[in-house]
Amino acid sequence: MIVLVVDGYNIIGDWEELKQLKEKEIGQARDRLIELMAEYQAYSGHRVIVVFDAYYVRGVTSKTKTFKVEVIYTKEKETADECIEKLVKTLKNVQTQVYVATSDYAEQRTIFGQGALRKSARELQIELKNIERDIEATIEQHKKVQSKSKIVLNEEIMEKFEKWRRGGL
Repeated sequence: MIVLVVDGYNIIGDWEELKQLKEKEIGQARDRLIELMAEYQAYSGHRVIVVFDAYYVRGVTSKTKTFKVEVIYTKEKETADECIEKLVKTLKNVQTQVYVATSDYAEQRTIFGQGALRKSARELQIELKNIERDIEATIEQHKKVQSKSKIVLNEEIMEKFEKWRRGGL
């Protein structure tokens, strides 16, 4: 099993689209990141956990699930990095490979020490763009494939049916 743990505000601070949303409304940037991670999760089949620290959202720890993506808001005095480190310790085992998406160098060094691998914000963004391209190509491929009738009809009857379909007699 593969688990991707995403340092939410680190990614928001790195991706241009999310930075612009953050300037308007931080909630929109969080929601958009969760949507993007839901696409990633749906395509890859990996478990995805997005962690936001309490810097922008005051209150108690909360854990929700949106679009099958687990979203964790840390306690008020807990950083996302601390939460991510605890998650890696809990999740990492022989059967589970954990990746942490962050461009925070200190966090990367810490998670390496725990056996997790990292994806920089840039690497994750490139991976998402590749997924979007694959999805678009698959959709285009499906559009090109015409569904064939299961009943074999000669050309004359096909023309009559087409005239009826278009309203002609």
